[in-house]
Amino acid sequence: MALMDQIKAKARDDKKRICLPEGTEERTIKAAEIISKEGIADVILLGNEDEIKRLSKGLDYTNVEIIDPEKDERLESYAKEFYELRKKKGMTEDRAIEAMKNTLYFAVMMIKQGEADGMVAGAINTTGNTLRPALQIIKTAPGISVVSSSFIMEVDKKEYGTDGIMIFADCAVNINPDAKQLAAIAVSSAETAKTLAGLDPKIAMLSFSTKGSAQHELVEKVIKATDIVKEIAPGLSVDGELQADAALVDKVGKLKSPGSTVAGEANVLIFPDLQAGNIGYKLVQRLAGAEAIGPICQGLAMPVNDLSRGCDIDDIVSVVAITAVQAQNLKK
Repeated sequence: MALMDQIKAKARDDKKRICLPEGTEERTIKAAEIISKEGIADVILLGNEDEIKRLSKGLDYTNVEIIDPEKDERLESYAKEFYELRKKKGMTEDRAIEAMKNTLYFAVMMIKQGEADGMVAGAINTTGNTLRPALQIIKTAPGISVVSSSFIMEVDKKEYGTDGIMIFADCAVNINPDAKQLAAIAVSSAETAKTLAGLDPKIAMLSFSTKGSAQHELVEKVIKATDIVKEIAPGLSVDGELQADAALVDKVGKLKSPGSTVAGEANVLIFPDLQAGNIGYKLVQRLAGAEAIGPICQGLAMPVNDLSRGCDIDDIVSVVAITAVQAQNLKK
């Protein structure tokens, strides 16, 4: 069974309530029907109720809940809660009410209040617009200083990673993380590896150097990040700095980093910056024909995931399944 099918099966085992705040967007509307029919999650569509009903005509919405924030009885209480959270940042009561009329903010407040388990958006919103409400309302998970993203990469060559499955991070959010942020990305990615891919994480902190083969401030950042991971998460298997071949190829790993428990066996690859991560995952996707599952947002206290604006219906269904499984693990 393909990994994405396994994730969907997990989602069905313990259905979660997932908000889709872009409720008047055509792909989202069609995805909601599929998610509901396949039992992946209990879907909550947010937006103008009349518009959603008009656009969804002919679809089976028996098990899809529709909420119009502007008409919902919780609008004022949500706005009051948001005002209290943000008044020290200059929030006013009037602005809080306007914010809660925005479906993205209303959806995240539903999560904050325990009335939903996660949110998926981004089909028509930028990453900034999608993540901003989450950062303001539910914030990062305890001990994690930064929100990041990862991709689950599934390649046909089973000798790499764990049966061809690897986690790549950060590929979509942090442009140039410092050593502390890079360490936080590694810890979050290890959790993604365990909860979504079922991996025993072996983390390679990637660089153009392996164990001092080159001297540069960029290498020093990766070395420092590796040390921080060992300090804040001593139970994780991590090594760095490692070049990509030393991380993935057993023979090269033994030669360049003898005695390492990660070199040659890595299944979580932490790139030093966004340029490397984004280029790396797209090269593997295109040249190796890998399936790239994501981006998966990680590091938030509750699951919120960001879609590409070029996503298709299947992408939305898949990311909802991922969000549901993330929510399951947070409840545990």
